[in-house]
Amino acid sequence: MNYDELLERSRDVAGQVLGRGVPADYIPALACADPYDFGMALATVDGEVHGVGEWRKPFSVQSVSKLFVLALALAHGGTSLWRRVGREPSGNPFNSLIQLESEQGVPRNPFINAGALVVTDALLSLTGDAGGAVVDFLRAESGNPGIAVDPAVAASEAGHGHRNAALAHFMASFGNLHNPVDEVLAHYFAHCSITADCRDLALAGGFLARHGLRADGSRLLSRSDAKRINAVLLTCGTYDAAGDFAYRVGLPGKSGVGGGILAIVPGRGAVCAWSPGLDAVGNSVGAMAALEDFTERSDWSVF
Repeated sequence: MNYDELLERSRDVAGQVLGRGVPADYIPALACADPYDFGMALATVDGEVHGVGEWRKPFSVQSVSKLFVLALALAHGGTSLWRRVGREPSGNPFNSLIQLESEQGVPRNPFINAGALVVTDALLSLTGDAGGAVVDFLRAESGNPGIAVDPAVAASEAGHGHRNAALAHFMASFGNLHNPVDEVLAHYFAHCSITADCRDLALAGGFLARHGLRADGSRLLSRSDAKRINAVLLTCGTYDAAGDFAYRVGLPGKSGVGGGILAIVPGRGAVCAWSPGLDAVGNSVGAMAALEDFTERSDWSVF
């Protein structure tokens, strides 16, 4: 299989829809992104890395970081986490407060904002530095020491993060945050504001393709925990469009409003596509089109 030709074709398909989406303008630091930018990278479990377009251009990972926060929290012994956050699709926008009151401050899943705040709180308790733990992990798995938090994006999120603050305070009122709300928010904004490129994220996602093994061969997660994270990614990883993503792409995946989508093929590798233009749900229009085409033309699917 010629992966370079597959990626080129997927870029061509994505090019037909670029410009239809709108960058995340509710975070001012992201509003100026070019919706015509596009990059895509594939990293196999055998160590091959292929890319096309602007695959080495760093972008704000945003909610893609939630995948790594969850994995690290579980790896550090946070198995009790599942008593504080669910594993079901929410059916509501990623920053919705609607379900929290009726469900006693327990978020539906770890990939909506409320759930990610709980997981960030858990990782903060376990490591003392949730944001730093994610940066260190991404650097190690990608081999890129330049991965870092963008302070301008973090400040922009903090200055306009009223909904996230409301979610955090509401969950704290139910006792579902164990650290001060301001500290949890700071670490949450930090890991969402990490900048990385498609190559970095594809390589960093490889531990889920290797059933829990890191790039150096050490075990981060049990095979069972890796399976379970992939399952929640499939059902909850792309906001309230997870069903459509499963139908079109057929892979566990996590999207972010920076325009990136990281998809996992257990036993094969990981693919990251990026374009800043988002649809109404918050998923990248170009990345969705590219990943759909890639899985249609290859045998990279879990179905």
